[in-house]
Amino acid sequence: MQGSKVDENIIIDIPKIIDPRGNLSVIENDTIPFSIKRIYYLYDVPSDSFRGGHAHKKLYQFLIAISGSFEVHLNDGANKKVITLNKPNKGLLLVPGTWREINNFSSGAVCLVVASETYNETDYIRDFNDFLVYKN
Repeated sequence: MQGSKVDENIIIDIPKIIDPRGNLSVIENDTIPFSIKRIYYLYDVPSDSFRGGHAHKKLYQFLIAISGSFEVHLNDGANKKVITLNKPNKGLLLVPGTWREINNFSSGAVCLVVASETYNETDYIRDFNDFLVYKN
């Protein structure tokens, strides 16, 4: 069996520097357990839409609600979990072998994604039935 259980997808606190002029959070090499190779963000997502709907074979991702909130629905083929992200100083580490769907975006929500690899289509599993076969 490849991949992980949903409980391996954990919330990581991002260091927060509190300042009366505005707070600052920093992601450095020791904040997340992988080297950063790609960063992108989702925004202007209609509240009735969802993103994701796939799993990765090798890629790690770190999701942060930079603004607003959204839900991340996780599935490892045997277990399910829903995590709400709504704080810019907390991120969700997504490990390989986890099916994910992101939905319930609030108005103005921005989801920042930090990834361990550059884009590679062969790393994606885009069909849930194929994912279940991959997990067994």
